[in-house]
Amino acid sequence: MTPPLVTMRSVSLYIGERSLFSDLDLHIQAKDRLCVVGRNASGKSTLLKLIAGQIEVDEGERVCRPGLRIALLDQEVDAGSDNQIISDYVSQILTEVNRDQHRTAAILERLALDPGRLIKTLSGGEVRRMALAKVLVCEPELLLLDEPTNHLDVETIEWLEAYLNGFLGAAVLVSHDRALLGKFSHRVAWLHDGLLRHLDAGFKQFERWSDEIEISEAKSHHKRDRKIVAEEYWLRHGITARRKRNQGRLRKLQDLRAERRNVVVAKKKPLVEMDASPRSGRVAIEAKNLNKRYGERVLVKDLSVRVMRGDRIAIIGPNGVGKTTLLRMLIGDLEPDEGCLRLGARLEIIYFDQRREVLDPNQTLWETVCTNGGDTVNVRGRSQHVVGYLSDFFFDESQALSPVSSLSGGERSRLLLARLFAHPGNLLALDEPTNDLDVETLDLLQEALGEYDGTVLLVSHDRDFIDRIATSTLVLDGIGAVVEYVGGYSDYLRLKPKTAIATRKRNNRATKVTRRLRTSLSYKEQRELEGLPQEIEILSKKIATAEMLLADVDFYRKDPAAFEVATVDLATARAALAHSENRWFDLEAKRDALRAKTAM
Repeated sequence: MTPPLVTMRSVSLYIGERSLFSDLDLHIQAKDRLCVVGRNASGKSTLLKLIAGQIEVDEGERVCRPGLRIALLDQEVDAGSDNQIISDYVSQILTEVNRDQHRTAAILERLALDPGRLIKTLSGGEVRRMALAKVLVCEPELLLLDEPTNHLDVETIEWLEAYLNGFLGAAVLVSHDRALLGKFSHRVAWLHDGLLRHLDAGFKQFERWSDEIEISEAKSHHKRDRKIVAEEYWLRHGITARRKRNQGRLRKLQDLRAERRNVVVAKKKPLVEMDASPRSGRVAIEAKNLNKRYGERVLVKDLSVRVMRGDRIAIIGPNGVGKTTLLRMLIGDLEPDEGCLRLGARLEIIYFDQRREVLDPNQTLWETVCTNGGDTVNVRGRSQHVVGYLSDFFFDESQALSPVSSLSGGERSRLLLARLFAHPGNLLALDEPTNDLDVETLDLLQEALGEYDGTVLLVSHDRDFIDRIATSTLVLDGIGAVVEYVGGYSDYLRLKPKTAIATRKRNNRATKVTRRLRTSLSYKEQRELEGLPQEIEILSKKIATAEMLLADVDFYRKDPAAFEVATVDLATARAALAHSENRWFDLEAKRDALRAKTAM
C-alpha cells in the first residue's frame, strides 16, 4: 500500500489552557478527497494549518512525505501589496518550483482575471479568485482549501467544482457549501467536541451518520449520569463500614464525575424564531421600469417586478453585476435613476449587510444584542435573557461579555443574525448571509426562515441554500437585464436551457419561412455591424483611460467612493468590450455564410 502523504498521530493542540482538540489521528492518501466539517471556532482552519506544517502540534506527531508540494488557500486572504499586479502576486509561489508563465496566464484567464491589474483595484470576489489562482498555479500534490467559495459567484464555484473533479493530487476542503461538498468528497472528517471523527463516505451521508452518533452519545451520557446518581445515593445512605470496604467503588465514582466534567455534551438543536409582526400589506414591493447605472455602466434596465407578502426571492449573478445594488434599491435604501418603486403598507425592513459594518468590535456580545441596554431581548412577545438567547446561536455563556473583536468570521455572522432576529420586522433583506457560516448554523437559519411569516429577499451564491429557501430567483446578466425564474437555483438551471431551445426553435421556424428571401443581413443587423467597430474603439479607449486613472497611487486616498465606482466601471467596460467583439465576429460570420449561400 502506498504510504500516506501526511500522517498525524495522537495530536493535541491547546489555546491557552483550553484544548482545541485532543488525541487526533488523520491520514491523507494520494488522490484523497476529504472534507472537514464542524461548528465555527471548532478548529477546522487550524487543522488545515497543522496539515500544511504552518503551526506545530503541542502533543503527538505530524509526518509528511519529503518534498511534498502543499498549497493552502487560507480563509483570510493576504492580498499582498496594493501596487503589485496580479501576475506578480500569483507567480510568487513559482520561484521554488518553476517559472511556467503560460500556466499562470491560463489559470488567470479561466478565472477571468487580467494579469496586469493592480491588486488595489480588485473587488472582494476578485481578490478571492486571485488567491485561488495562486494556490492552483504551482500544481500542488496536496491542495488545502479553507472556505474557497466565500465571495465567489456561482459561475466560478462551478468552474472550481470541475477543476477539482479533474485534479490529479489530493485535496482537503473546508466549506459550508453543501452542493460543493456533496460533489467533491469521498471522505468526511468531523471536528466535534474536540474530537475528530471519520466517515468513509461522501458528505451526502454525513447528516444521517452524525445524527446517529449524537443520539448514541446522548444515550451514553444519560446512562452515565444515572449511574452517578445511584452511586451518590449509595454513598449517602450506605453502611459506614461497607463504605470503608469499598474504596474501589468510590474511586470509580470519582472517575465517572471526571469523565462528565471533561465531556462537552452536545446541546439540543435550538429553534430560533423571528418576529414578523406587524403583518405587512399583501403587496410588499412593487417596482416598475427601474433603471440604475453608474456612469455608462448599466446595472439594471427596465426592471418590473412585484414581491408579494411571504415571497422568498433570491438574487444571483456574477461578481460585480449589481446584486447588492438591486437589493438595496428594492428595499428603498438606494434611489433608482428611473422608474417607480412602491413599498407595501406597514413594511418594516431588517437588512443584513455582508460587510457586517453595524458590528462594533469594541462592544461585547451582550451589548451588541441588547442595543437599548438591559439583560433581555423580546422575541415574538416573549422576554428572554440575553445569555440564553445567545446560546440559541451556539454561543457559550462565557462569550457573552467577550468583545466582538475576539470572534471568528463565522461567529460574527452568527452574532449579526442574532442581533437582527432580536428585532421585529416583516421583510428580511439578506446580503450574502451564508459567508463563513458552518453547516449547523446554515440549518438553523434555514429552519428559522422556513417558519418566518414575513418576506425574504436574499443575495447568495450558495446554490443548496437557495434551493431550500427561494420561491423565485432573479438572475442578473451583467448588462442590465434581470430575468425572473420560478423556484430556486436548480429550477433556474432547468428552465434556462428550455428557454434557449425554444428561442432557437422560433428562430429556425422564422428562417425556414424567409429562407428564399434572405440573402443578406437584415437592415437592423447591418446597421449594428457597421456601428460595432466604432463602439469597440470607444470601449477600448475608455478601458485605457480607466486603467490610467486607477494606476494613480493617491486616487483611493483622495476619493474612495469615486475609486470604487471607477473600478466597477472598468469591469463593466471590459465585459461590454468582450460582448461587442463577440457580436462583431458573429455578425461577420453570418454575413459570410449568407453570401456563400447566395453564390451557390
